[in-house]
Amino acid sequence: MRGCTGTADRVVRLLVGVGALALALQQGGSVLGYVLYAVAAVGLITGLVGRCPLYALLGLQTCGKARS
Repeated sequence: MRGCTGTADRVVRLLVGVGALALALQQGGSVLGYVLYAVAAVGLITGLVGRCPLYALLGLQTCGKARS
């Protein structure tokens, strides 16, 4: 299945998401804060779900063998 993410990829995405969320909370309502919220949302959602829409569009996967 195209777009699936492997364990290491998911862990990195979750860590980046949590870090971006922590930084966004410190920035408050600034433009940088909103950008960090968006980065956090993408990282956390794709890390939890295990699929990346951009990977799917590009035909990439990091989960090893294709799942059926």
